[in-house]
Amino acid sequence: MIGQTSPFGSLREQLLDAAETFADSPVAVSGILAGLVDDVDRALREKLEIFPVCHHSPASALAMARRLREKQPKVIYLELCEDLQPLLTELRNCRLPVAVQAFATDLDGFPKSWAPLSVVAPITEASAEYQAIAYALETPGVELVLVDRSTDHVFQWAPKEDAKERNEEAGLHGDAVGVEIGDLRPRFAELEEHLLHHGKVRHWSEWWDQYVEQPLSGADYDTYRQVMVLIGSLFRRLTPVGDRLAADEDRERYMWTRMREHLAAGGADPGDCLYVCGAFHAASRVEQFGIESTAPYTISPRTGTKWLYGLIPSSHSAIEAQFGVAQGSVSIAAATWAKAVTRTKLAPFQLAGQKGARKRAAKLPPPKADEAPADRLTGFLSRPPALDALDEAELLGWCVDIVRLARRNGYLASTADAIAVFETSILLAGMRNRARPTPYDFQDAAVTCIEKDVVPGRRDVRRLCEILLGGDRVGEVGYDALPPLARNVYDRLAPLGLDLGKRTIQRALVDLGAQPELVPCSDLLWMLRYLLPDDAVRPIMGERRLGERSIQESWDLAFGKHQRSIIELGYEGVTIEQVLEQRLRRSVWDPKATAAVALAAVEDAVLFLGSRRFADELGKRAVELLAAERGVDDAPEVLRRIRRLLAYYRANEPELPAWCEAFVTTGYAHYCTLLPTAFVDDDTGVRQVGAMLGFLFTMESLALALGCDRAQLELAVQQSHPEAPAKVALLWAAHTQLGLLTMADLRARCDDLLANPLVIPSFPQYIMGFVHAMEPAPALSGFVVEVISKAFGRLPDSVLLPWLPKLITTLRSGAADLVPVLVREAGRTFPGSLPAVDSWVAPWSAPPRPASSVAAPVASGPVAELLMGHPAACDGVAGLLGCEGEWRDPAGGGASREVSALLTAHPEPALALAGLLT
Repeated sequence: MIGQTSPFGSLREQLLDAAETFADSPVAVSGILAGLVDDVDRALREKLEIFPVCHHSPASALAMARRLREKQPKVIYLELCEDLQPLLTELRNCRLPVAVQAFATDLDGFPKSWAPLSVVAPITEASAEYQAIAYALETPGVELVLVDRSTDHVFQWAPKEDAKERNEEAGLHGDAVGVEIGDLRPRFAELEEHLLHHGKVRHWSEWWDQYVEQPLSGADYDTYRQVMVLIGSLFRRLTPVGDRLAADEDRERYMWTRMREHLAAGGADPGDCLYVCGAFHAASRVEQFGIESTAPYTISPRTGTKWLYGLIPSSHSAIEAQFGVAQGSVSIAAATWAKAVTRTKLAPFQLAGQKGARKRAAKLPPPKADEAPADRLTGFLSRPPALDALDEAELLGWCVDIVRLARRNGYLASTADAIAVFETSILLAGMRNRARPTPYDFQDAAVTCIEKDVVPGRRDVRRLCEILLGGDRVGEVGYDALPPLARNVYDRLAPLGLDLGKRTIQRALVDLGAQPELVPCSDLLWMLRYLLPDDAVRPIMGERRLGERSIQESWDLAFGKHQRSIIELGYEGVTIEQVLEQRLRRSVWDPKATAAVALAAVEDAVLFLGSRRFADELGKRAVELLAAERGVDDAPEVLRRIRRLLAYYRANEPELPAWCEAFVTTGYAHYCTLLPTAFVDDDTGVRQVGAMLGFLFTMESLALALGCDRAQLELAVQQSHPEAPAKVALLWAAHTQLGLLTMADLRARCDDLLANPLVIPSFPQYIMGFVHAMEPAPALSGFVVEVISKAFGRLPDSVLLPWLPKLITTLRSGAADLVPVLVREAGRTFPGSLPAVDSWVAPWSAPPRPASSVAAPVASGPVAELLMGHPAACDGVAGLLGCEGEWRDPAGGGASREVSALLTAHPEPALALAGLLT
């Protein structure tokens, strides 16, 4: 309650009278209005001066610069996570905007699913907090104290269901949780919608600019301070009770407790201190408010999570996306700040040596004595805002520049459009009760007059206006402020002779033959290609595969755009090699890791690290994962990678690593065990079953040499009884490969399928099975061409035409990697020229050769007698090859007399052959 000596007694009575006169429920309204005045009075009576701010507000920055020069405080308490304070001195080495960041991957006390945790606090030049930081760091004898909760407490207090706020539009900030100073925005939609409707604006940023920024940019300090506390009190009293309000009150208790502790420990005079916080917190009503409060508050200890700290580049668009403000509002705020500094001739504070900052005088005048606060709210609320006069030169410059920029981007804009934009801007400002068009009025006028519902390029007119008014300024972290890993990356890539700090894409040409000293640069670029986003390091020419290395390489490098990603690598290790090893090890020990993932890690370790020890460690883990798997979804990937690794080790190592041998034997037994189930399981596709058989048949010789039993494979195949057409065809191919089915029988079965009208609709599935059979049995590629050719030749058009699209889509979706093999086999089978087609006869449809009238010679000798005495072996081979014939009686050996006579007359060839064989 306001006392008799309060300067706001008269204002309080006026508001209560207004509530009685105009409100439907005067009791509720009068309570809110009286409470607003009470909050302002309470904040102004506090011995520790409270400076209310709004995040990235030019008006707040101007008021802060003026107040710091007048008061020249000795201690500044700033609402920012207290553990971020050591980073602030590194802002000298950066170009704003940047963000201070806390990052954690090794969690202790938080669920593992939350990792990684990240907190960012962006800082721009047009912000009051930057003015306070620059003043404190550049003025001798001034102490800067961060008093907000630590980053650990940010997640301690976060609700479990939304502790990690994911925002894919956050740009440079990624999925980090944003920490704001002075988040002034209505906490419920009804109030915001009401303000936007009656303010005749489109979004909150425009309302704030019109009704708060512009009136307060030239106001004196007392008026600014009282109005900001009033706005913060209004939004606070209308905020619904919930978790967010409770968290804000806990932050206020935390900050007041930290400030009282610091004052008690250092003995500073509260009159020489300044507390910079959001206007929402300036109107706090917690019992711990004020330095004279004795209300206790216990701060919980931090968890065991290890936090890493650094600076990352930020941008206007990233800040807008992170905190949900209108696109372009931060750029407009930056332009407003620059214009206000020029107009008022104010010398703002800045850090010495900072990139991109103009040098300004930093002399401080003698401090002024503080005066008792007077009522400035009554006059501010009772009189209409002072309207700025139209700045025709500025508006004309905008109109001419936007037409020029639009023409460069493909719009058919002309001088007439510039005039139309000028007049429409003034018209819109008048309709919205503004004497001077704002950048938002100019944007709407430009869209209306130039765009005309047509966007010829990738940039619309609204985006062009944002570029014109300042653009999306992107910050940069200087070399000295980078973590050791990032500096190491820049140093190791120095031989390329490129300026890696530029945000443009740069082309690096690497000739490893002529410049062998660039080989380390190539190795590093391939590792960065693995660790960074795809467009950060992109190879244009050259590749790296097992056993192969390009002689020449060409790279597109965009390190300037992805500096944040490089900085965050520094949170994981000291060198790139260490980070890569940690990531590979973490991937194979992840609870969801599979054998395919482990084999990919082995391949990457061989390609990028060249460490046999580390590759063997990952390979052992791959064996463990394969033995523990209960499904075969990754069988194609496993087969592809283990084949590649075996080929590499056979070509480059004297012997296979022990883990490779163990992987083959384990995989042989594992897939034999799962094969019967996979054949009948509807959830297992034909591609997976084909890959299993491919592993079993292609690794069979090595597995048998290592002690596996072939009978296990034969039993697994014989126990398989699929019903799906594709798997049935795959099983027939396996039987053929094992010798359980002859090619003649397989050909006959396929002919029966083509002759059965009921099977024709599902015949593409049989073909799909045969196509996948080329994985375990490459020799069947000719037979698959034969089956498809027979189908095209025998099926009538009424059946073939509806069936052909299904065949093509099935092959394309299920066997895209095997179709090239099929095409090459067809190229060898069919004639290569058009004239040869007329006389060409398919091998499978050629008539049998007529029997010769001359009796075939009958072999004689001990070999012939042995074979004829034991014909079972020859009959078995003939059956496998599909040959038919009968045994001849050796008694009629007259047919071989000519051969015997020839060998007797010319014994030299026979003797030479005998010498070779002996």
